Amino acid sequence: MSVQTKPQTEPPALALTDVRSGYEQATVLRGVSLRVPPSSVVALLGANGAGKTTLLKTIAGFIEASDGKIAMEGVPLTGLKPHVRRRRGLCYIPEGRGIFRSLSVRENLALQAPSGNERRAVELAVEAFPALASRMSQLAGTLSGGEQQMLAMAQAYVVQPRVLLVDEASLGLAPKIVDAIFEFLVSVNQRGTAVLLVDQFVSRALQLASYAYVLRQGEIVHAGPAAEIDESDIVEQYLGDGTGQQG
Repeated sequence: MSVQTKPQTEPPALALTDVRSGYEQATVLRGVSLRVPPSSVVALLGANGAGKTTLLKTIAGFIEASDGKIAMEGVPLTGLKPHVRRRRGLCYIPEGRGIFRSLSVRENLALQAPSGNERRAVELAVEAFPALASRMSQLAGTLSGGEQQMLAMAQAYVVQPRVLLVDEASLGLAPKIVDAIFEFLVSVNQRGTAVLLVDQFVSRALQLASYAYVLRQGEIVHAGPAAEIDESDIVEQYLGDGTGQQG
């Protein structure tokens, strides 16, 4: 007689349970819980000041959670330093590029790459963003804004993370560069990386994501499949300015 076993469910790529954090005496996040399934894209929406960046920094370890649990693929991250979380496969691309402006493009890529894989890092970066090919010896700080963002985003190819946190990758960029960034996020996700995305363009984020959360004053006030979210209703209720961008 055969023995039937219950199918094992794969743990979320990223899971937050009742997370609270903030700055000194100011509490910003008030019991945030969310899930990012394996190989999925999840959008995190909210007006300016809602706590989105604080949430990403807390997940990445740059802000210590005062309460709650953070786990990646079922393994707790709470209490671990940012570089340890990164070694475990968590990649954070902050708002404002997140590059070393005084180093060359090649040196930036070498710092992002696992030891011994510097040459491969350059190949992967150029594969992702061909415009960087002729910029390898150039100081990162002298690149255009779009090229700087490409360099920052390229690390998601270089380190091949299991979970990618992206904070406002399209901010201040020309439409053509925004298109390239979103195409890049699609390719990263297709390689198996789960993505938690914060972006000013609500419609673009919802098109890319399978699920979405709305953050307001440090609390999750809405969650659901991205395809079922009424963008105009979300903008009117939670995001503020009615333009399709977060105010």
